[in-house]
Amino acid sequence: MHGVRDVPGPDVLPLDELGRITLAARGDSRTVVTDASAGPFAAASGDALIATTDSAHIAAVHCRTWLDG
Repeated sequence: MHGVRDVPGPDVLPLDELGRITLAARGDSRTVVTDASAGPFAAASGDALIATTDSAHIAAVHCRTWLDG
């Protein structure tokens, strides 16, 4: 009954692009630099972090809309 529920949004974005979108929505002019060799997520490539299970509940709200909310 209690467990983990995947609730991804309808957008599929690379992590660096998500950072750029989030900073822009907040009026932050910092630059996002992609370093493929940094951190634990560097080992995850392609769609490894995308919720693709049949049990995922896809949210209707797009990332940019949610950030504007």
